[in-house]
Amino acid sequence: MAKTIKEKVLEALVESHSISKKELDEALGAQKETGASLDRVLVDKGLISEKELLSLLVKEFDIPTINLSKYKIDPSLKEAIPERVARQYHLIPISSLGKKITVALSDPFNIFAIDDLKTLTNKNIDVVMSEESKITQALDTYYGAADLESVAEVSRDIDIQDFEVVDEKGEGQGSEMTVEESTQAPIIRMVDLIIKEALTQRASDIHIEPGEENARVRYRVDGILRDVLKIPKVNQNAVIVRIKIISGINITETQVPQDGRFKMRLSTKEVDFRVSLLPITFGQKIVIRVLDKSSLSVGLDGLSFSPKPLERIKNAITQPFGMILVTGPTGSGKSTTLYSIINQLNTVDRNIITAEDPVEYLIDGLTQIPVRADIGLTFASGLRAVLRQSPDIVMLGEIRDSETADIAIKASLTGQLVLSTLHTNDAAGALTRLIDMGVESFLVASSVVCICAQRLCRTICPKCREEVSIPEKTLAELKPRVKPGMKFYYGKGCDFCRQTGYRGRVGVIEVIEVDETIKEMLIKGKSSGDIKQYAIKKGMTTLWDDAINKLIEGVTTVEEVFRVTSSE
Repeated sequence: MAKTIKEKVLEALVESHSISKKELDEALGAQKETGASLDRVLVDKGLISEKELLSLLVKEFDIPTINLSKYKIDPSLKEAIPERVARQYHLIPISSLGKKITVALSDPFNIFAIDDLKTLTNKNIDVVMSEESKITQALDTYYGAADLESVAEVSRDIDIQDFEVVDEKGEGQGSEMTVEESTQAPIIRMVDLIIKEALTQRASDIHIEPGEENARVRYRVDGILRDVLKIPKVNQNAVIVRIKIISGINITETQVPQDGRFKMRLSTKEVDFRVSLLPITFGQKIVIRVLDKSSLSVGLDGLSFSPKPLERIKNAITQPFGMILVTGPTGSGKSTTLYSIINQLNTVDRNIITAEDPVEYLIDGLTQIPVRADIGLTFASGLRAVLRQSPDIVMLGEIRDSETADIAIKASLTGQLVLSTLHTNDAAGALTRLIDMGVESFLVASSVVCICAQRLCRTICPKCREEVSIPEKTLAELKPRVKPGMKFYYGKGCDFCRQTGYRGRVGVIEVIEVDETIKEMLIKGKSSGDIKQYAIKKGMTTLWDDAINKLIEGVTTVEEVFRVTSSE
């Protein structure tokens, strides 16, 4: 029986004395446990370097290299190797002749994928090498130009194992044809694929936007939207109905905004999803928010805040009463910070009640109230009811108006610790915003304990991080914090970060603790600028300074610093 490519590579590794038989067996065992690729396990364990493995592959198999820009790829090869497979292994089919298909790889470690291609195509596979950027460009040109013919075409090769809706709770009756289509396997598998892939790519939101010719699907990853695929117009309504059915949303209503939620199980992990539908010109736009509770269990120490402001937050949450505010624009991580604080305070001896619009994360041990203005349950009325429930800690999703602000302030003065958010640009601005809402300055001064303003900066991908030189004009804007000789980095783009150069985000924060001087300044009517200048003199790290610190540490890039903060 002929040996597989993988078996030949393993034999060559042992024969070259790069790896012992014992080490190889341990690596194979680790691969089975973790599910990672064998090449990744070998490199991560330090058994062989990427360079050594590349040299071995070239030596053993004499793989030629080609310039993809000079090749015209046969369109019929799309049927032999689907886009999903090509992008998974980062390869492009070059030609097909008889019982043989030639493919170009950008990464020699993908040699292990050849056996899978043999099984898929039932043909022999020849391999050539090409530059990573050329492979990416060819993939986008070759597969990205044409729209999907049908959902069935995309879903036929999809394997959605250990992935299911925990509870389907559809309401009402809709078009019989659309409902029937929405329960067919291709539609169900397509929706499952969209959701599963969003989890794989660490997306925080899924956007499904009907257009004139098709429906566009985008993921928000690390705060930035990316195009993923296009759903054919003929299948658009069936996909929308499928999402409505699993979200418990009335499928007969299409002219008003709607909200719902559902839960899905991926292996042993359950993830909540919040769904919002909005009627638009060409149908109903859907935004699905991914609510992964595992991100909240890390506590404050897992939020990657700088040590000094983090210590100030920890001091504030030990107070028996008062108000703690988290400010920042939409998508700056305010809710995550609040929930992390709540998780840290969530003990059996405390009665913690939240009023949210809507409830994002369902947390054991909390009493959570969904605000519904349509039936009169506003933040203000909900807060009044909450205070009659003898709470120790109250969390308000947001202070939106003067009535809510006034009740929250008074609650914090009568023995409750109140946590909430405001939309202001910086920490000092939150104090004057409350006064602008009509709350008396002496009440603000007496109640507010701490204000945090935060942003999220994308972090440089660790796999493709490289040193970069910054133009003199840009450096001049970073003075005096940036000194000559400092090194700066960026991500050039790789498969691990999907060619973005970034993977993950880090919190940038400024924290003001309200002391006696700030209380006096508020009562005297001082501006937010005066309060901020005083806080800086007392040692506050501003958003700008914290972002610069992350730049100097090599965590983020200059572009991100300017994108999320502004110079003082």
